[in-house]
Amino acid sequence: MAISPEKKNEVIKQYARHEGDTGSTEVQVAVLTADINEINVHMQNHRKDFHSQRGLMKKIGHRRNLLAYLRKTDVQRYRELIKSLGLRR
Repeated sequence: MAISPEKKNEVIKQYARHEGDTGSTEVQVAVLTADINEINVHMQNHRKDFHSQRGLMKKIGHRRNLLAYLRKTDVQRYRELIKSLGLRR
């Protein structure tokens, strides 16, 4: 249900700010978004899986907090990130 290590590495490469960057806010949000999308697909097939639903809600909350932090510290980076991820349609 979680994203594969290969897909995670691709996401990290795409959103990394510099070589070896795995902890920047952009990378964390991008990895969480990929994970959330995978869990959403799972939840469409397994509507009564409340354990996964709880994990999904925790990931969404974590992403929301990271986005709020990024918006507070650097609005330009925030706008670029949500545009590239397709959030806030």
